[in-house]
Amino acid sequence: MKEKKIYLAGHKGMVGSAIHRNLEGKGYTKIITKTLDELDLIRQADVETFFRSEKPEVVIIAAAKVGGIWANNVYRAEFLYQNLMIESNLIHSAFQNGVEKLIFLGSSCIYPKLAPQPLKEESLLSGYLEYTNEPYAIAKIAGIKLCESYFKQYESNFFSAMPTNLYGFYDNFDLETSHVLPALIRKFHEAKESNCNSVTLWGTGTPKREFMFVDDLADAIVFLLENVNANDIYSKEISQINIGTGEDLTIAEAAEIIASVVGFEGVINYDSSKPDGTPRKLMDVSRLHNLGWNHKTSFREGIEKTYKWFVENKI
Repeated sequence: MKEKKIYLAGHKGMVGSAIHRNLEGKGYTKIITKTLDELDLIRQADVETFFRSEKPEVVIIAAAKVGGIWANNVYRAEFLYQNLMIESNLIHSAFQNGVEKLIFLGSSCIYPKLAPQPLKEESLLSGYLEYTNEPYAIAKIAGIKLCESYFKQYESNFFSAMPTNLYGFYDNFDLETSHVLPALIRKFHEAKESNCNSVTLWGTGTPKREFMFVDDLADAIVFLLENVNANDIYSKEISQINIGTGEDLTIAEAAEIIASVVGFEGVINYDSSKPDGTPRKLMDVSRLHNLGWNHKTSFREGIEKTYKWFVENKI
């Protein structure tokens, strides 16, 4: 596989940059990357020209329009349109140009809001989606089904991987738009720096969440690249494979660990008048484990690495 020409779409983001680091660390040298200024993935003609010119043999799609709950809910049209265009242009051009293997990255938000826990691959399209990120989820489901359709109709070696909640280097640490872990890191850091003796968090702290260090996700993607093909993924009931740790912890437990890593020694309060969200969100990753891959980074170790990066980069 190392001799193959690999196009990594979305190499500047948190996920794409982690995959890029992993590929380079394992000796891959034929990695094609393009910035937004160099290639606008929403423009079909530009994507088609790129594929005809570069002729990648392998494609990894980590490119997407992403954001937190607020952005997903407010910019619904942009999240649906832009993600549909990005994935459709890439997957179709990959098919047209004879790409040997394609891995499309989705999100755990594709699963129904009330799907049984832990979330199994078979739960896809079994119920209603969470309204706030429904457009993003629908776009990702379309990408999953597009890969599956090219496999079933043309035997293209295209398949999809669904990561759990991610954190790590190059995350978004903005308190208004970030996800929960980077927000907690920043909140505790700023409280420590300003000598605050307490921090108040939304909700009760009781919801349970699964978190994966982004470099572990990258390692899983390269494992799939090297060891797994589309015919290992698809069955009558299954269209994608989950990637996660298979472990979860409460928001309160996560907050205590983050506070300890950051060095915040004050009191953590909870505002129970604020919403908790879904009580639990855990991925069933037994299929990935059975294929031979397990995560390597503990939650505390991942937070230590992420906090060190946050401080060094002054995000």
